[in-house]
Amino acid sequence: MARQIVMDTETTGLEADAGHNIIEIGCVEMVARKLTGNTYHQYINPDHEIDAEAMEVHGITHEFLADKPKFKEVMHAFVEFVRGAELIIHNAAFDVGFLDHELSLMKHARPKISDHCQVLDTLSLARKIHPGQRNSLDALCKRYAIDASKRDVHGALIDSELLARVYLAMTGGQSSLLLDEESDKSARGRPTRRGTGRSRGQRPADGANYTLTVVQATAEEAAAHEAMLEKIRESGACVWDFD
Repeated sequence: MARQIVMDTETTGLEADAGHNIIEIGCVEMVARKLTGNTYHQYINPDHEIDAEAMEVHGITHEFLADKPKFKEVMHAFVEFVRGAELIIHNAAFDVGFLDHELSLMKHARPKISDHCQVLDTLSLARKIHPGQRNSLDALCKRYAIDASKRDVHGALIDSELLARVYLAMTGGQSSLLLDEESDKSARGRPTRRGTGRSRGQRPADGANYTLTVVQATAEEAAAHEAMLEKIRESGACVWDFD
């Protein structure tokens, strides 16, 4: 089954080449498009101060990291966690650049993260799906109605969890968000099934009864939709409206 790792990092600054380092790694695991509950989370002592601008973003202080392990001490466990998976990262060039920098500093035999796993950039994906729109993680959470209210500051683990939900919504819909533990709950009680797109009156092959949830548009939403259709009609570019 396909194994994917949704990952985020926090750093001491914006440029690895300028001597900045990773100070937090957060990963959540998905198998067959389901969150497994398996995570990797680690704070890392960079052995130097953190830029004030970076600290404002993630709130992590040098004092907090003083007793945390160095990257070389966690490198093996991290690489083993992601090995063979597809890494899903928002603005992957940033995180991959830092990971490659850290691996090279450790003189790792395979100093690029792409030597260990594939990488998918959700920022590039979002720009293809939503061209010309804001595609930050916050913007995508709002667009896909994903609750980010607990995200007071950037944090690698919470951002990974949010990104996992954004990715699943972008690429296959909310039905993929079920944790494996949901299956256990269904096994103990009556399962809840959703519609599968079959025509009315056609019974599912397994004989189960499916409940289709329909969300009606509000009057305000319907009016906004009609206004947008009218703009498209007036543009002369409409090829699907034959009224």
